[in-house]
Amino acid sequence: MQIINPATEEIIAEIPQDKAASLDLKFKMLKNAAESWADCPIQHRIRVIQKFSDSLSKQIDALAATLTSEVGKPLSQSRQEINGAKTRIQWLAEHAEQYLGDEVMTRLADMEERISYEPLGVVCNISAWNYPWLVGVNVFISALLAGNAVMYKPSEYALLTGLAIENLLKEAGIPEGVFQVALGGGDVGEYLLNLPFDGYFFTGSYKTGQHIYEKCALKMVPCQLEMGGKDPLYITDDITDIQQVAAGTADGAFYNNGQSCCSVERIYVHKHIYENYLQEFLKTVSSWKVGSPSDESVYFGPLTRKDQLKVLENQVQDALVKGAHLHLGGNRLKGKGYYFQPTVLTDVTHQMLVMKEESFGPIIGIMKVENDEEAISLMQDTEYGLTAAVYGSDRKRAERILHQMNAGSGYWNCCDRVSAALPWSGRKHSGFGATLSHAGLQSFVRPKSWHLRSQTRL
Repeated sequence: MQIINPATEEIIAEIPQDKAASLDLKFKMLKNAAESWADCPIQHRIRVIQKFSDSLSKQIDALAATLTSEVGKPLSQSRQEINGAKTRIQWLAEHAEQYLGDEVMTRLADMEERISYEPLGVVCNISAWNYPWLVGVNVFISALLAGNAVMYKPSEYALLTGLAIENLLKEAGIPEGVFQVALGGGDVGEYLLNLPFDGYFFTGSYKTGQHIYEKCALKMVPCQLEMGGKDPLYITDDITDIQQVAAGTADGAFYNNGQSCCSVERIYVHKHIYENYLQEFLKTVSSWKVGSPSDESVYFGPLTRKDQLKVLENQVQDALVKGAHLHLGGNRLKGKGYYFQPTVLTDVTHQMLVMKEESFGPIIGIMKVENDEEAISLMQDTEYGLTAAVYGSDRKRAERILHQMNAGSGYWNCCDRVSAALPWSGRKHSGFGATLSHAGLQSFVRPKSWHLRSQTRL
């Protein structure tokens, strides 16, 4: 497979793709090693994962450069992603024993009732390219801590990072057969669906996730899906610092070029502050530099996938034909690289693709609303259910609105945020199941009930 730098369109590496025979061999290795890894004391597994975490800091510059070269993420953002991954790993490692250890539920004179948590076995992690470190560690770190063997399929757009992850895990002490990387595109992913894994964990698009779920249903094994989002954000009329809110929400919409399932994709602004907010928002976005991701001052690098340029062009043209007003951007940049101008549209409606379908790029629609009720109705109008956000001074007001959102995460005065201490989960077309937090750790185990009666009553 050819690895193409999205900033220059140059081939930077060629990697052999797995075939059926190599995938079968890797699966056999995982199956053979799973039991011994599960039998390791959890304290040992934690130490190995902590050693892996420590190695990220030591090699962060090289790892960030690799990530930037294959996905186009600006270097500063690549470092932030790796540091963010380290933070998540540390939380999961520090809490693994607490949430994966045995729990005594009842202890009487002659009876003990206990729950133990056994690993699923050999699990398959089909991962994403937009945050290969972050979405990766959400799954494979918890899986390894819980005692599973893991087949990790990085996206074909992040293969070099996937191989770097494998090398560092094995240097940290993960046995050869416990973690294997499947290299390839959709055909490799399809082959993995036919192997007898004990669980499937996917991050990616709704369409692919739906296909995986249908294929896995007959297997009767756990299948978790983290898919897309069309995440809404509402600015109420009682915000106190419009400039700060505009800057923060612009970052929520455009960070990583908007290539995030929890990026802000729809903004609704109360009519009383709409004009002032819009001007500050445009001022912020206009100040950010577009250019080579190796330039430390750049905010917008190229998109990772060339195909997404056409998606964004279609959304812009659809909006303009239906009456939207274009304030910034709207076109791909000429020359080498998959660059698209940061784009801001107003006078948008829910008849436009930009307000209905996932954009996954540097584009945002901003809509004026009369009141909270209209904002709630529009925010609810989506097939997705990942996150929703409200900015305003009144916490009770914000919580009242967020309680009405069928979404996995609610934000007040923040957005585009993930915490290792809280479950990361979606609803509707955004998926189901959870990673991170105690819920995420326990997604990779099966509970066993123990009824233990003392011999005195026999």
